[in-house]
Amino acid sequence: MKIKKIQEQKLEGRKVLMRVDLDVPIEDGKIQDVYRVESSKESIKYIASQKGVKLALLSHLGRPKDTRELVSEEAFDSHFSFRQMIQELQQIWGVKIRFVASLSEDLIKKELEKMQEGEVMLLENVRFYHEEMDNDESFARKLAKNFDFFVNESFAVAHREHMSIVGLPKFLPAFAGIHFQKEMEVLEKVKNHPEHPAVAVIGGAKIETKLPLIESFVENYDYVLVGGKIANEAIDQGLIFDKKVILPVDFANDDRLDIGEKTIEKFKDIISQAETIVWNGPLGKFEEEPFNRGTDEILDAIIESEAYSVTGGGESVQVLEMRGKIDKISFVSAGGGSMLQYMSSGDLAALDSLEEK
Repeated sequence: MKIKKIQEQKLEGRKVLMRVDLDVPIEDGKIQDVYRVESSKESIKYIASQKGVKLALLSHLGRPKDTRELVSEEAFDSHFSFRQMIQELQQIWGVKIRFVASLSEDLIKKELEKMQEGEVMLLENVRFYHEEMDNDESFARKLAKNFDFFVNESFAVAHREHMSIVGLPKFLPAFAGIHFQKEMEVLEKVKNHPEHPAVAVIGGAKIETKLPLIESFVENYDYVLVGGKIANEAIDQGLIFDKKVILPVDFANDDRLDIGEKTIEKFKDIISQAETIVWNGPLGKFEEEPFNRGTDEILDAIIESEAYSVTGGGESVQVLEMRGKIDKISFVSAGGGSMLQYMSSGDLAALDSLEEK
């Protein structure tokens, strides 16, 4: 699939609305998932550097307990407001941010007129508006009126049929951001054309969401190593898999909170021979010692191998950040649900508007 790239469009003097991903955990006012925020930096810097361009960023944060119509700034729930993130975002992206605390068509128009060179506009949390998750086309039309182009640089929510993902491209020419392009290139390669031996390591929870992924990997991969809670669920349910799927042969304790010594060694031996490795999900209760051992040892085996490695999913990225190992993986996907869906089905809601036709 060929997708439309923002680098191929002349942007001089135009107004660009870009969907980014700022849905990250915040503790004591600090962003905890910096990698996800940084994933949009290259596109921001590229677009903002074009002569006369005015760039506005749109995103969501969490799930505000109640949705609102356009209301005053004071009425917004500060816990979900981007106002708390501005200083840190400016440091991460290296730009000056003009924050707009509403998605009002008129207010955005006025603020665009006031923008100074070197500024990037950040619009308030789109999920303060029920129209976002309702995929309200009339709302999308109003929001699009002030802009010439739409850029999707939020791969993490590319599987969602929301207004800011599939609605806006109906009213604006749409293009993929630079990181989004990398996501598609890498995931298409490891999904359909992996170098062999190819090994998938699947952990985490929710067997119902991981079963399609396991079945997809069976088609093109030599081994699918399964751990974590989904392995326990598969065993308890008596699920029967293809011979390529390897379940744990032992566990660290009676509660099965981690894979055991024999399983670790078996998985490591398979990984050592791989040319391609895709890892999604921890293999045990990684946040609690000593049940982090299986995940840590398998991660070390992936890093020490000579394979092309790809990792994705919130907990997987969390493990990498906790251990300072993000730069040791060949490619880290910024998407969790989107990666799972694309690797399982080869499709995403956002792709229809971004595909070259």
